[in-house]
Amino acid sequence: MGLSFPEGFLWGAAGSAHQTEGNNVASDLWAMENGSGGSLPERSGDACDGYHRWREDLDIVRDLGLTAYRFSVEWARVEPVEGRISRAALAHYRRVVEGCLERGLTPVVTLHHFTSPLWFQQAGGWSSGEAVERFRRYVRAVLPILDGVEWVCTINEPNMLAMVASMMKQGKREEGVAGAMPPPDQAVADALVAAHRAAREELGTLGVKSGWTVANQNFEAAGGAEAECDAWAWPREDRFLDAAAGDDFIGVQAYTRVLIGPDGALPVPDDARRTLMGWEFYPAALGNAVRHTAARLPGVPILVTENGIATADDAERVEYTHGALTGLHDAISDGIDVRGYLHWSLLDNYEWGSWRPTFGLVEVDRETFARTVKPSARWLGGIARTGVLPAGAVREELSPA
Repeated sequence: MGLSFPEGFLWGAAGSAHQTEGNNVASDLWAMENGSGGSLPERSGDACDGYHRWREDLDIVRDLGLTAYRFSVEWARVEPVEGRISRAALAHYRRVVEGCLERGLTPVVTLHHFTSPLWFQQAGGWSSGEAVERFRRYVRAVLPILDGVEWVCTINEPNMLAMVASMMKQGKREEGVAGAMPPPDQAVADALVAAHRAAREELGTLGVKSGWTVANQNFEAAGGAEAECDAWAWPREDRFLDAAAGDDFIGVQAYTRVLIGPDGALPVPDDARRTLMGWEFYPAALGNAVRHTAARLPGVPILVTENGIATADDAERVEYTHGALTGLHDAISDGIDVRGYLHWSLLDNYEWGSWRPTFGLVEVDRETFARTVKPSARWLGGIARTGVLPAGAVREELSPA
């Protein structure tokens, strides 16, 4: 017995350019990682050498039985110097698109996944009055390589981008979970909404499904602080969800929850089970995020573009994912239109300053880049092949790869 998912439901895994490709030398993050006095403990370097090993990675996705792969086009590679478009970079990403299609995989393409060209950042980034038109020009350059692509994410987690911008202006560093960060920088948030709409205008000429992805933080009121919770959630999440009204889809990205008391975000309880990110182990996050998103965006289809756990225990990854998928199935059974589930992440990749949090279904040797498929990947692939989530205990289902 098990829980059956809808016919045609997308099952896949995800990654991003900067975290997997390696040597993204024209980007703002590369400059931050390699500059003197940098605040990041580790650098991306060669990352997973995904720029050269993408065929092997797509073979893994296909052979597991998954049906979709989410990856990002790197703006800093496409336009390393302002106004100078790299035909070679565009041709590379076109080959990745074709590689997906040749393997029967549905490509889910993200146009901006946190990183920007260094020149863009030096020219004021998203705070510049030119930001939206610069992004529009980049999107227009990418349009020709999207033939055959059905799903396009314009911007990944704009709420996180805007919160980080606010944090950096205040000279603060992130502590704890993302939802405990300062409210987003208003000007950056406004620019991201405008950039998203400009990108959708450009993409509208192709007939693709376009939307953006939001970091769903599952704000929960503690001690009767419902009003404070709503006020906390509005600038950090809900305004970005509301901006997606009328889009072709919304990407839900959920990992944990954030408890909100009368004075704001509360620390993770001392007795809570934690992941390698220090977040609370909370599989119910996904189902709750999907329900919250659907309530704010009636009629907008949902694609789970990220969900997963940073853990060194692969059996724990299966346990978490089983719980998350159970909650997702319950939401679908209640009539919520969810089109697919993309696990974060395919590979153990660079997590924005550290290699320690391992989210991947596939281990990557840091010296040789050899890929080793984990039992959790085969478990998820089995669900994709049958469309059925097994019921009951999950740790006993695992066998060595």
